[in-house]
Amino acid sequence: MEPLPRGANFQRAKLLWEISLHIAGDPKTPYYGPRDMCISVGSGSAENFKPKLRMSTGSPILAHAVCRGDLEMSMVNPSGFLTQAYRGTGLFPQPLPVRILANYPSWDRYVHVIHPRTGLKSLAELKEKKYPLRLSIREDATHSTRVLLDQTLALYGFTLADLESWGGSLQLNGGPGDERRMNAIRSGTIDAIIDEGLVLWFDAALAAGMEPIAIEDWAMTKLQALGWRRVVIPKGRYPHLKADHECIDYSGWPLYTRASLPDEDAYKVVDAINARKDEIFWEDSYTGVGQLGQDTEATPRDVPLHPGAEKWYREHGFKV
Repeated sequence: MEPLPRGANFQRAKLLWEISLHIAGDPKTPYYGPRDMCISVGSGSAENFKPKLRMSTGSPILAHAVCRGDLEMSMVNPSGFLTQAYRGTGLFPQPLPVRILANYPSWDRYVHVIHPRTGLKSLAELKEKKYPLRLSIREDATHSTRVLLDQTLALYGFTLADLESWGGSLQLNGGPGDERRMNAIRSGTIDAIIDEGLVLWFDAALAAGMEPIAIEDWAMTKLQALGWRRVVIPKGRYPHLKADHECIDYSGWPLYTRASLPDEDAYKVVDAINARKDEIFWEDSYTGVGQLGQDTEATPRDVPLHPGAEKWYREHGFKV
């Protein structure tokens, strides 16, 4: 297929796409601002636009909109939140009929790092000692990392508000590699970081003397029951990581839909990904379109494929 399909209508659509990308991608826009996009494919030939397929990025709880029929599909980061929607755990009081179309390969981990000067070895000690920790986290309280952090702290019996009440402070950031965080690492004005997006900050934190701390086995087991996976970062993956570190998987960006989406539409979406694969930006963990329907390190999957998507992968010779 042409990199840009021919025809005036497609040229106009490409113009709107570029405008939307520029506005949504403004680095000055906070994470809770207008930085997500909803793409609607349909017919604009009448007085009202008639959508056929509506696709959006955004919060994990958009799964409700997908299952209500307000959207046909959405993407979420990471896979663990879609698992919660499917199981009816964590953010989701009841199971939702979500199904995966394709899982964008993105290898990542969620870690807790802390400086040895605190003397702390665990979150349990943090609560016990009521240590006035200077903690670096995301500024958007609805961000997926903040949701996971709240879920984790709840297991230990305290909250971020409790931490602040005993003298702790929060150093807030937009993205994981926010310059505010990187400056704080260099100046030593923070004691700990809890986040994902490791490629942007993790090795710098280790080089500054911070060390990863593990989640106790009992707490990890409870997080696994919610839908999180227990994984390991192998030593040497980052230059200053000197030993294997067990932590939480933050991989995969599932593109998902509801079980009732027609098989033909699900099939067509995966076929479109394959047709446009050379125009899509892929991370280093991408190994081919078949990977998007498989359970791999970069595409963890604990939610079923939509039957229409599964049919496409099987018909094209991929094991799923």
